[in-house]
Amino acid sequence: MAGKVQKKREELRILLINIAEARIIDGGISQIRARDLAKDAGCAVGAIYNVFGDLNELVMAVNGRTFKRLGDHVMGTVKSHPDSTSAETLVIMGHAYLDFASKNAPAWRTLFDLEMSSDHDVPEWYMSEMRALLALIAKPLAEVFPDMEAEDVALMTRGLFSSIHGIVLLGLERRISAVPEDQLKHMISLVLNNLTKSAQKK
Repeated sequence: MAGKVQKKREELRILLINIAEARIIDGGISQIRARDLAKDAGCAVGAIYNVFGDLNELVMAVNGRTFKRLGDHVMGTVKSHPDSTSAETLVIMGHAYLDFASKNAPAWRTLFDLEMSSDHDVPEWYMSEMRALLALIAKPLAEVFPDMEAEDVALMTRGLFSSIHGIVLLGLERRISAVPEDQLKHMISLVLNNLTKSAQKK
């Protein structure tokens, strides 16, 4: 009996993640409402909270899938340029990030729109997904700056990610401080090429 209950619980969990993912891909985090999810899943609202502690936890499960899709897209793009230098790889990654964000805007924004309060512990698996994404950047960055301490490479990786993310975010949301969307790719190239040139001058 316990096995059947657990199986049904897991089936509902996967169903809810699938439904939430489809809603987020379509319209972002604003599409995640308990009543709508329950209706789509054919279950009671209370059943959602028997599987997930709250809706944040459900969104994190969807974000876990999005992190993987983003990482796969970036690495797939890098692998399609096997002869690129480490400096060129950083530019390729920046362009791939822009490409993923522009083609998957609602899901991409949800990665960063999820509110985390001080009393809401972020699960280790979620932090691990974020670290894995940053590790993709850290490898070529460390090769560009071989004399840099590991701790500084980690900080620079976060700074570089924040810089490219900011360019993409402001550009795609058409903020007043942004460059036109058709210039975003060139702007990313300028920022990253000038950064790597500074390493070559040393």
